[in-house]
Amino acid sequence: MKSSALTIAIALSLFPALPRAVEIEKIQLPDMGDSSGALISPIEEQEFGASFFRNLHSQTEISQDLEIQQYIQSIGRQLVAHSDNPSTPFHFFVVMDPNINAFAGPGGYIGVNSGLILLTEAESELASVMAHEIGHVTQRHLYRQIEAASKMSIPTVAATLAAILIGTQSPRMGQAALMAVQAGSVQFQINFTRDNEKEADRVGMQTLAESSFDPRSMPTFFERLQQSTRYYGKGVPEFLRTHPVSESRIADTRGRAETYPYRQYPDSMGYLLTKAKLYALTTHDKNAALNHFSALEQQGTPEQRAVARYGIGLVHLHNLQYQAAGEIFQQLAAQYPNQPQYIAALARTAVENHELDKANQLFAKATQNFPSNDAIKIEYTRSLLKNAKPEQAKQVLLSLSDNQKERPFYYQTLAEIYAELKQPAESHRYMAEHYFAAGQTEDAILQIRLAKQEKNLNYQMQAILDERLNFFLSEWEEMKKKRD
Repeated sequence: MKSSALTIAIALSLFPALPRAVEIEKIQLPDMGDSSGALISPIEEQEFGASFFRNLHSQTEISQDLEIQQYIQSIGRQLVAHSDNPSTPFHFFVVMDPNINAFAGPGGYIGVNSGLILLTEAESELASVMAHEIGHVTQRHLYRQIEAASKMSIPTVAATLAAILIGTQSPRMGQAALMAVQAGSVQFQINFTRDNEKEADRVGMQTLAESSFDPRSMPTFFERLQQSTRYYGKGVPEFLRTHPVSESRIADTRGRAETYPYRQYPDSMGYLLTKAKLYALTTHDKNAALNHFSALEQQGTPEQRAVARYGIGLVHLHNLQYQAAGEIFQQLAAQYPNQPQYIAALARTAVENHELDKANQLFAKATQNFPSNDAIKIEYTRSLLKNAKPEQAKQVLLSLSDNQKERPFYYQTLAEIYAELKQPAESHRYMAEHYFAAGQTEDAILQIRLAKQEKNLNYQMQAILDERLNFFLSEWEEMKKKRD
């Protein structure tokens, strides 16, 4: 607040050099305090994070695949449980972007790009990146640097921060997004601080080791990052150009990691299957994808070869080769009945091939075998909808975990259910929530107004629609002020 310019210093990069000193002992970091405790309340912090996440949806593609989402959340929860502040709320998600990046935003929202996940060769490498970002959050690095933003509204600061983070991946997109929220003489810059990186690296290494991941994965992954930059030429991403992986960082992290006892750290099936699915989803040349998985099928453990067959099945499914895909998934589901991804893929193939009765039977069985698996439930819901069973679909959808009921796909599916149930006001209401969660506030306002035009609305529905309309309008007006 000492300056009229807004300087948001986000020390959230994976790539700045580590300090030279290597400190091995268990870290007992003091609570240095930060005025953010007075600047922003816990409720405001939750609102800030939620607004930030909505704005990310409007600027980049956030994965809505619940299998991928469940995996990244599970590894995140494992790390948080062994962090220096396990009570901090976190939200982990995957950005469908081929660039190598990860970032931590306000409210504990941590994003990992699909490109980074695919670059890793071991689950512990992915965990090392996430542990580093968790360290930034628990040490409140963002809030120590954001005091100057106190004169701006939560929606505006959230949109600005989202634009900056996207800008580190795509400078043109980031610049366009900033122009949409930038006001007057307010200036924005990214200032990666060495002290924050030092703290996040030390805390991250400790979290990694205590969460049963390989500490040696951190320097190993840094080496791969360093090597990967050599092949970009002039097209190297801006983030990697300004924050190179240095020899000193690799040496320092390796020295710290070598103090931990050596042992084997096998990858989980969740990691292997998530990588296979991301590769199948993001590789445009499907023949290349088939060759990739066919090569993997000839090596490794039986489980790893099964994952390769799963990848081949996903490519066949994408190519509409339902019989070939179904045969692979049928064999995998029979061979590994405790692996939910295989029976889910078999049921998904039946849906795509318009075998809806078969799909519903498979999903019903999978739901019984894996009652806490939200990914299966949401696909079961969509299958029931396609089979004209909206009431049953509604019951399955409502059984999702609470943490899934604020994501865009949940509201969109609920809107589709109410449309099938011939309740247009409810359908428009939940479609409005979908648009708002996806960062499209103007479309949310339109949906509420459409809902209010429906006849025979009871008092309770009128009150709900009025409250949501006022809230959406308030959010929209705040953003318009900063554009003008």
